[in-house]
Amino acid sequence: RIGMQTWLADPPLFGGPGQGSRQIIELLIAFGLTALIGLEREIHGKSAGLRTQAIVGTASALILIVSKYGFFDVLSPGTVEVDPSRVAAQIVSGIGFLGAGLIITRQGAVHGLTTAAAIWECAAIGMAAAAGLVKLAVVVTILHFVIVLAFTPLTSRLTARLSGSVRLHITYEGRGVLTSVLHACDRHQWALSEVTTDADGGVLLTVSGAGIRHAPSTVACVEGVTSVRRLEDKDD
Repeated sequence: RIGMQTWLADPPLFGGPGQGSRQIIELLIAFGLTALIGLEREIHGKSAGLRTQAIVGTASALILIVSKYGFFDVLSPGTVEVDPSRVAAQIVSGIGFLGAGLIITRQGAVHGLTTAAAIWECAAIGMAAAAGLVKLAVVVTILHFVIVLAFTPLTSRLTARLSGSVRLHITYEGRGVLTSVLHACDRHQWALSEVTTDADGGVLLTVSGAGIRHAPSTVACVEGVTSVRRLEDKDD
């Protein structure tokens, strides 16, 4: 007992709790899993790619390990008590601010939501790996690729068959073109929920209905329309 008290009072610099091979492996697992997610974002040309995701995941793992083991040298039964979950909780709110900086609004559409969510996800994976929940960290990483790679084509197919909505940015030349666009939407029984203009002279349309996937090509065929861009086509 005396030896243990002496060790707690003056723990070894490199041999204290939380610095063993288990913790190093947990850090490497967090690094590897979040780097995979970052590589996927990098391939798709997103703003938070390989380096950002790997740094967030590995740093979150380190913070959680510090939360679990970093206070042994100051703990004393009956006098000093530390809640190890307190530091981990701050990771969640801190990553939230980082993700908010990636979300932007451009031409009435929101961009960056998926990237911000991926950063938050990498933080969770890093925390799980550092907490020893390696299986859960691996499962969530696999689910990330299911969501990103499988859900997008599935959504496109469902939108083509079922009712949905799209937001279009249209530019045109001449008079009466916008009226022709609205008539084209009526012929396909698409409901119009928004018509606004932007500073560049373009028009923002939000239409909904069955087979809405074909709305961009339908509007582009209207005489006088010079460009059509579907804002939702940009994966965030």
